[in-house]
Amino acid sequence: MSKPVMNRWWAVLGAVLIQLCLGVIYAWSVFTKALTEQPFGFSKTQTQVIFSIGLATFAVVTVLSGKLQGKIHPRMMALAGGLVLGIGYIAAYFVGASYEGLVVTIGLVGGAGIGLAYTVPIAVGVRWFPDKKGLLTGLAVAGFGFGALLWIQLAGSFGGWIASLGVSQTFLLFGILFAVLVGIGSLWMVNPPAGYCPPGWDPERAKLRKSSAVAGHDFTALQMLRTPQFYQLWLMFVAGAMAGLMVIGCIKLFGSERLLAYFRVAGLDDESAVQKAAATAELAMGVFFAIANGLGRIIWGVISDIIGRKASLFLMLLIQAGVMASFYALAATPAVFCVAAALIGFNFGGNFALFPAATADLFGNKNVGANYGWVFTSYGLGGIVGPILGGWFGDFAKSSGTLTAWLVPFWVAAGACLLAAILAAILKPPRLASDKPEIAPDIPDALREHIRRAS
Repeated sequence: MSKPVMNRWWAVLGAVLIQLCLGVIYAWSVFTKALTEQPFGFSKTQTQVIFSIGLATFAVVTVLSGKLQGKIHPRMMALAGGLVLGIGYIAAYFVGASYEGLVVTIGLVGGAGIGLAYTVPIAVGVRWFPDKKGLLTGLAVAGFGFGALLWIQLAGSFGGWIASLGVSQTFLLFGILFAVLVGIGSLWMVNPPAGYCPPGWDPERAKLRKSSAVAGHDFTALQMLRTPQFYQLWLMFVAGAMAGLMVIGCIKLFGSERLLAYFRVAGLDDESAVQKAAATAELAMGVFFAIANGLGRIIWGVISDIIGRKASLFLMLLIQAGVMASFYALAATPAVFCVAAALIGFNFGGNFALFPAATADLFGNKNVGANYGWVFTSYGLGGIVGPILGGWFGDFAKSSGTLTAWLVPFWVAAGACLLAAILAAILKPPRLASDKPEIAPDIPDALREHIRRAS
């Protein structure tokens, strides 16, 4: 008697639960203002360094996680990630106001926990949903985007944990919740049986409908790293990640400064204008950006199943380039600022649906966990460059009194996204080195041998 097959939607539920917790890294902006005040007294750049180290560690450990997935059961990998993440935030409670302590606990340990668990739901999900890769990757990582909304609201204006308990106590509560919730989600991190096909899905018929940016082989990580398509995809992800992570890291600080003039002109006194500007910036990040980030993962995934990954990547990156180039101007009024933040969040979220699905399309489903781990290292570079660039120019804008200094990082990100859109437009399927052109059977043997040697 054959073993019953798990309903594949349980894997989606587990993925969303895990990713809700991992998405705490995008809630970092809710802590930045409190960290610049006493007893911490960090500079804006220091708050972004902690964030950037967390992002870089997350990306590097993702490679290790991908390699280990073939050797360790995905349930155990996800559980290990949740425990490490939880320990990092719990340890942050004990280091108090130490900058170096938070770099280690939140940046290194917390980032490592996220990296250990992140690709598990994606790799498991793609195997359960070979017929809907875009939708699956969108759903699997939507929790990551919505997680930012959840943790921002709990720590910020809705739950008020930071105001009532303090930053360190909030870290402690977060850590306990992460360990418990990821542990529950890991229960459904189980691969389907070998050769699994969803009911009614014909893989041979599906191949006939594949886009021009789809390969027909399962590449190992080493084979993938030898293709130009890997480096195209990698550079595209650097740009997409840099733009979104820059905004995540600085939107509250930037919005609080950019909107001051608007509220002063509206007749508010300085103290009220400062409070209103800060509240609007928190609304833009904690609600508009966060919700759009989660929705973008699902909607871009669905769009890519319809028009193809290549076209979707091109459109997403091109739109992001336009919004980033005009973000400073759009941020002059509260309503438009919130809309612009939502657009950036929507496109940023799309990265995490499109790039894993594109990795599976280009390099096959079999090794997608390991392969996407390598692609995801681009996120680490984007996480270093984007937030630190934004933080540095934010400090410069404040010290010099030149608010237009914020234009520079936004224009840099816009240019990077435009170049990435061009790379997406010229993306082609990779070929294995062993691929040879077929030789017609009715040509002379001498000519056949000549063609074989030439190829």
